[in-house]
Amino acid sequence: MMNSELKMKLLSLYETDYQLWLDQTVAQLQSHDFGNIDLENLIEEIESLGRSDKRAISSYLMRLCEHLLKIKYWEVERKTCFRG
Repeated sequence: MMNSELKMKLLSLYETDYQLWLDQTVAQLQSHDFGNIDLENLIEEIESLGRSDKRAISSYLMRLCEHLLKIKYWEVERKTCFRG
């Protein structure tokens, strides 16, 4: 199969059956079949994972800050209530 034909097949597989594309890509990586890997979509997926991780970390840090502020507020309120 010619390279351009293979790329079209992999592209359509990526678009039509993502899980099968993943399974095939993993199998190609494991067997060191680097010449037939759909590099464009693999690179896009890896970049996407990095962006997703960054968003998740940012979200978790924001949630942590919110909870720390709530705890600080609760401590101030508790001290104020028990003084009076």
